[in-house]
Amino acid sequence: MHSMGEPVTPLHGKVALVTGAGSGIGRESALAFARAGARVTVSDINAQSAAETVDLILAEGAQAYCVPADVSRAAAVAELVAKTVERFGRLDCAHNNAGIESALAPMAESDEADFDRTVAVNLKGVWLCLRAEIAQMLKNGGGAIVNTASVGGLVAVPSGGAYAAAKHGVIGLTRTAAIEYAQQNIRVNAICPGLTRTGMTDRLARANPQVLSAIMPPMGRMAEPGEIAQAVVFMCSDGAAYLTGQAVALDGGATAI
Repeated sequence: MHSMGEPVTPLHGKVALVTGAGSGIGRESALAFARAGARVTVSDINAQSAAETVDLILAEGAQAYCVPADVSRAAAVAELVAKTVERFGRLDCAHNNAGIESALAPMAESDEADFDRTVAVNLKGVWLCLRAEIAQMLKNGGGAIVNTASVGGLVAVPSGGAYAAAKHGVIGLTRTAAIEYAQQNIRVNAICPGLTRTGMTDRLARANPQVLSAIMPPMGRMAEPGEIAQAVVFMCSDGAAYLTGQAVALDGGATAI
């Protein structure tokens, strides 16, 4: 029971797992889960950046655990979920956020190795995570999962075919998993962030300075990663109890035009 003076947080007592949590949206998502009362497993392929995110959470007085993992490897994903349960006893919420950008090239000039790498992380990685997370959530009575797709999962990405294909695929996995487990208390949704102030966007802007103004949404600004994270935490909370199978564009109006 909570005393009168203690605020009830929306994810009090829950356990959350975030991939790609070493930077950008993933780091803010891990922090937002912790602030909402969850204990958080922080995962990233970059062990140092994941550890830094854990330190930020611990500094706020919340609980976090670092498990570096390459989400494109089945064994690493299985271990990630197993270690989370070993540490915290269960898994209630997951944000499958790990992703990479593909090299920019029109389709006729694009590279097979780049395509394979992009799909391995951005699509197969989400599938591997879903598979392991759902298997665990079935054991502990349900849960909520959010996958990071992109507005590039809803519309074309000129010179980014591999990225667009993978992110469209994430939405297909999201909808399918949501329907398969709709009656087993597992909700699965996707976020489709538009232009967001992250390292990935910085790299894009440096490579092609004109591109940002060309794709600036109606709101006239980029999203902050924390704004995306707030939506993720809401989608994992009881406030979103009837929300499943959706691909939610968080894009400042870009896809409404």
